[in-house]
Amino acid sequence: MTMPRFNSLFPLWAILLSLLAFFAADAFASLQSLIVPLLATVMFVMGLNLTREDFTRIVNDPKPIFIGVLLQFLLMPLLAITLSAMLQLSNQLTAGMVLVGSCAGGTASNVISYLAKADLALSISMTVTSTLVGVLATPFLCSFYLSQTIDVDTWAMLVSILQMVFVPVLAGALINHYAAGAVQRVETMLPSLSIVLILLIIAIVVALNSERLTEVGLLTLLAVIIHNLGGLLGGFYLSRLLGLNVKQSHTIAIEVGMQNSGLGVALALQFFSATAALPGVLFSVWHNISGSILAAYWSSKRESLEYILRDDSVSSTE
Repeated sequence: MTMPRFNSLFPLWAILLSLLAFFAADAFASLQSLIVPLLATVMFVMGLNLTREDFTRIVNDPKPIFIGVLLQFLLMPLLAITLSAMLQLSNQLTAGMVLVGSCAGGTASNVISYLAKADLALSISMTVTSTLVGVLATPFLCSFYLSQTIDVDTWAMLVSILQMVFVPVLAGALINHYAAGAVQRVETMLPSLSIVLILLIIAIVVALNSERLTEVGLLTLLAVIIHNLGGLLGGFYLSRLLGLNVKQSHTIAIEVGMQNSGLGVALALQFFSATAALPGVLFSVWHNISGSILAAYWSSKRESLEYILRDDSVSSTE
C-alpha cells in the first residue's frame, strides 16, 4: 500500500485500532507513559515540515490566517462550554470539551486539506500560527471558561504546552532550516509517521477509558459530534461572511473543526482525569471521519471547472 493511500484511510485505521484497544485494553493501557513523548514527537515532525516560506506567507498574507485563528480560539471553546451546559455534562467531561475546544488545529487537518484539494499553504500556515498562539491561548482559555467549576493550574499547563508543543516544533523547524537536505530525504514519510503516532495515542487513551466508554452515554458522543460540525460549519460560513473565497473558507472550516485533540487528551490526563480525556478520544476518531467525508465531497466538486472558478471568486456564495 502506498503512503498516500495509507494516509487517506486514516479514519478507518482510527476506528479499527480503537476497537482493538477497547478489547485488548491491558496491552495498550500499559503504554500510558508514552502519550506525552508521542505527542511531542508529532509536534517535532510538524516542525520538520516548516520552512521559511511558511512564515513568509503569514507575513505577506495575514488576513485569512488571522480570521482562521480568531475563529479557532473564539468559536470552538465557546461551542464547547455552551454544549456542555445544554447537555448537562459533568464537570470533568466539560473540562475535556473545553480543553479540546481550546487547542490549536491538529496536524491531521493538513492531511484532510490536501485530500480536499483546499489551500494547503493556508492550512499549514494556520496550523503553525494556531499552534504558536495556543501555547498561551489554551491554558488561559481553560482558566477563563472553567474557573467557576474546576481548578485549573494555568501556569503548570502553560509550562507543559511549552514542553510538549513549542520546544519540539522549534527544534524540528531549526533542523529543517540547517539540515534541509537530510530532511528532504525522509519528508515523504513524515505524514505517515505522524498518522501512526496519532493512532497510537488514540489507542492508548481508548484503552485507558475502555470501561468508561460503555458508561459515557450518547450525550457525550452527541456533544463531540455537534462540536466538530459546529466548527466546520462556523469556520466555513463565518469566513465567507468576512470576505474569503470558497477555497480559503474550505481550508479554514477544516482547520477550525479539526482540533489537536491529542494535546487535549494529554493535558486532560495530566491536569484533570481519565474521564476528562474522553471527549478528546471521541473527537480524535470522529473529526477524522467527518473531515474525510468533507474532503471527498469538496474534492469531487472542485474537479468541475465551474467550482474551480468559484474558488477564485470572493463575491460568490456557497
